[in-house]
Amino acid sequence: MTYALTRTSMALDQFTLGVLDTLSQKWGVPKAEVMRRAVRQLKEAEDMKDHCPKPLEALDWLQNGGGMTVQDADAFREEVRAEREAKRNWWEA
Repeated sequence: MTYALTRTSMALDQFTLGVLDTLSQKWGVPKAEVMRRAVRQLKEAEDMKDHCPKPLEALDWLQNGGGMTVQDADAFREEVRAEREAKRNWWEA
């Protein structure tokens, strides 16, 4: 993959430099690639957070059927009822 690169400098503590060097050696890539991958992964995680509903929004969605139609709910309910009936023991009838 080729893309335009821009040189930059930054101040990093010894721990971060050590981790950067370790990952670079482990993955067999330059330190700059380790940084690019880390930034890309953090960006994807943040984007995912933006697309996830807030807890109360998720609860409202579930309480309003969770996207299930009335017909789907009735069919599911009947399926569960039939499954429970099939598993009854002879003395429970």
